[in-house]
This record gives sequence, structure tokens and C-alpha cells, in this order.
Amino acid sequence: MRRKIVAGNWKMNKTFEEAEELLFGIAEELNTTRPEDVDVVVFPPALFLELANDVGTENDFFCGVQNISEHESGAYTGEISAAMVSSAGASHVILGHSERRTYYGETDAVIAKKITQALKNGLIPVYCCGEVLAERESERHFEVVEKQLTEALFNLSETDFSEVIVAYEPVWAIGTGRTASPEQAQEMHAFIRKVLAGKFGEDAASETSILYGGSCNAANARELFANPDVDGGLIGGASLKAADFAKIINSF
Repeated sequence: MRRKIVAGNWKMNKTFEEAEELLFGIAEELNTTRPEDVDVVVFPPALFLELANDVGTENDFFCGVQNISEHESGAYTGEISAAMVSSAGASHVILGHSERRTYYGETDAVIAKKITQALKNGLIPVYCCGEVLAERESERHFEVVEKQLTEALFNLSETDFSEVIVAYEPVWAIGTGRTASPEQAQEMHAFIRKVLAGKFGEDAASETSILYGGSCNAANARELFANPDVDGGLIGGASLKAADFAKIINSF
């Protein structure tokens, strides 16, 4: 049975002291009230990975990084390899996030290489896909998402694919305050599962956790998570406050 997951993407936020406070705040909230069947993953800036891993190990939540290099090692100044973050205790990595695509020009071909590196080093990829507003308004959103899935994931074996988490993030809803309606979210999540089933089979698709990411918060999470194909959320701004993040986790 596929897992319910709530993941917090901190992006480029928090100093060390603020990160420590937030991590212990999340731990306190989770120790007070928490569904037993929900996995929690925190994605702080990589600089705070060791701290996050220490707190997470003691308080039963996972931690990961927001990006890795597509290269195994070498003269790539400023990059961080999958082997490095795995050795530091990370279990997950976000790949294909719209901000990486937009600001750093990442293509699905590059993302596919990063997914290969992640899997090779025992990391669980959270693969992000989604359309921009113009693509939604021109009714190309299904076409765009299917292409992203095909180019980044269809090179994987069924065994490797079974380790992947998919996150649908309508780019027009990220950090804008706009949110896909529950009906829009369910429609796209069901479509993603159908595309995955066509490649990897119905059983594999039914076991794949598909998260919603796009201005999901404590006020709308319960309605979004009630959809049969929405298995949780990749949370941005609302993950930066422990109480709000905990409310989302408890929205199932």
C-alpha cells in the first residue's frame, strides 16, 4: 500500500540557529500529535543536513536535500554529489523542482541523470513535474506533464521506479497564493497515475505516492488530501512554521 507523505521544502531560508529552532519545534509538534501512517520528510538547505539528520533520527522523521549534481564526482566547484549527501544521512532528494528548471535551466535530460545518481546512492527521488500558467490556460497541461514524466522517468527499470515519489506542482500556484482546486489536483494526479501505469504497469502505478505541491497550507490541506489520488504534499512556505507544518501533517 502506498505511503502518505508530507514533505517540507525550506528552499533558501533559515540561519543555523533558526534551523535548529524549527527542527526542534517540528519534533515537539510531532511528539504531541501525529498520524502513525504518515511519513514526514524535511528538506532544509544542505548546510544543515547533519543537524536535521540528528534531530530526525531521534524523532522519527526523514531528511533530505533540495538538489544534487548529475555528476558522480570531480571538478564541479560548488556542487554536491549524491554520495556526499547519502553519507551525511540524507534519505531523500527533491529533483526537477520548477525553480531549478526556471532559474538554472535544468532540463528533463539533466534531471534524469540526477535521478540515476540518486538511486545509485540509495536516495529516494521526489520528482517534480507541472505546468506553467500559459500551458494550463492553453489546455496543454496534460501534454506537458506527460512529456516531463516520459523524459525523466521512462528510462528507469521497474525496480528503480518503485523507489520514486512524484510531486505534481502547478507552477502557477507556487508561492503565488493560488492553489489548484481539489478537483484540478485530483484530475492531474489521476492522469499522472494513468501515464505511469502505461509504462510500469497498474500495480507499480498504484503503489506510487503522488504529492501535491503548490501553495498547500494548513487551511486547504485536508480538502486536497481527501482526493483518492493525492497522497500528501510537498510543502513550501507553510513548512517554515512548526505549528502550521504539523497541522498539514495531521490533515489526513
